Amino acid sequence: MTIDWAALGSVFGVSLAFTVGLVALFTLGINGLSRREKATAEGGSAALAVTGAYVCFAACAAAVVYGMYLIMAKS
Repeated sequence: MTIDWAALGSVFGVSLAFTVGLVALFTLGINGLSRREKATAEGGSAALAVTGAYVCFAACAAAVVYGMYLIMAKS
């Protein structure tokens, strides 16, 4: 039995990049919602921050659904 180390490293690299990207996207969404809370407390409006937050959360959900699709399509 041989291990294809190049393929294993490639899978590790792509998994790490997508994980970091997804966490960063979710963090941007949380940050956008916290800006809404701050703007509301100050009496302002943060519609752009809220819209950006919802877009980030939607992108995270789409990535999760796509990942589940890839896993289920192979079986």
